[in-house]
Amino acid sequence: MSSAQSTPEDTPEDSAAQAAGLAKRLQQLAEHAAGQSWPRGALYVVATPIGNVADLTLRSLTFLQLADTIAAEDTRVAGQLLARLGLKKPLVACDAHREAQVIPQVLARLAADERVAYVSDAGTPAISDPGARLVDAARAAGHRVIPLPGASSVAAAVSASGLVDGPFRFAGFAPSKGAERERFFAALLGATEAQVFFEAPHRMTDCAAQLAAASARRVSVCRELTKQFEQIETVRADALPAWVAAGAHHAQGEFVLVLGPQAQEADAARTLRMDTDTLLARLVPFMPVKEAARLAAELTGEPRNALYERALALRAASGKSAGDEGAAD
Repeated sequence: MSSAQSTPEDTPEDSAAQAAGLAKRLQQLAEHAAGQSWPRGALYVVATPIGNVADLTLRSLTFLQLADTIAAEDTRVAGQLLARLGLKKPLVACDAHREAQVIPQVLARLAADERVAYVSDAGTPAISDPGARLVDAARAAGHRVIPLPGASSVAAAVSASGLVDGPFRFAGFAPSKGAERERFFAALLGATEAQVFFEAPHRMTDCAAQLAAASARRVSVCRELTKQFEQIETVRADALPAWVAAGAHHAQGEFVLVLGPQAQEADAARTLRMDTDTLLARLVPFMPVKEAARLAAELTGEPRNALYERALALRAASGKSAGDEGAAD
């Protein structure tokens, strides 16, 4: 009989005990959050889920219960979130078109010592969403502005792409058409650092064609982040059009794209050179240097003369003479 022991599945009693333990810990955390300082007369910038309501932080949930008023990019979207949380609060519409007009009303509420939240439709306000003018006005009027961090599609995409280990630029939404769109992609392709941006699903085919010019740079396509059909794929930029065309769902949903830094092209070239050396090192012991260079050129596409010189160097390093082999054609 095998000495290995299988792990027994959890019994209903085990599951109930785990659920009870989790509920107790959540209650302790909720009490901790409720016991923190929540100043009045302050504007709270509250991050909301980008697709999964469970991503709302406990601190944000605690404050939404305490808030006197909630200014929202879309009161319908905010109302739906509040309903899921079992809350009902006064809502003030504060989208991009009405933000300037609503500021005096929000400032009056802050002056009346209210706690006011600002929420966008999804994610962190003022990042490619309204909110910056309201925040600036509140601070200019002497009110405290308190961020309640949480979900961010930009942070999620960057962290899951594996392409960013240094500076990156967030470019916001790609323009819809015309010269502005052309300038947008020209700036992306010309920048040396990683680029992060949003794209609409019906423009993904054009987006892929634009990014294909980046050739060996890699692109992470982050689709429907945190939702049931989340998809994160990383491909070479010149392979992106084929990826988009490979399935109808590849042009559906909400997209965040991460274009890797130009430095990756140099990394790819170094990798190719290392692979070429490996190839030549395997060929040179078994055939003339000229023949090894010719075959390596056919396989890699690199110049035959350069490969011939490299093969000679590898032969010399091995201690063997190149003999009377002539130069490559």
